[in-house]
Amino acid sequence: MKQKIREILSKHGGLPVPVDQLADDADLYAAGLSSFASVQVMLGIEDAFDIEFPDSLLNRKSFQSIAAIARAVESLVGSAEAAE
Repeated sequence: MKQKIREILSKHGGLPVPVDQLADDADLYAAGLSSFASVQVMLGIEDAFDIEFPDSLLNRKSFQSIAAIARAVESLVGSAEAAE
């Protein structure tokens, strides 16, 4: 999952540093993630994992790091599977 998130960040994040050089808990905003890019990343993640972020997860904290994104996706994927 984290590798897929890294791929999406590479494609949509517009970061000035290579994503593969960032630790899972590195602050993506400090690394150069803009608000606009975070929306693009969110849309890419929703598409890749077939999920939809609820309003409660649409905040800076949810996209602060690769680890934070993975936790949010895991919670949504688990919810989606439970609903089926």
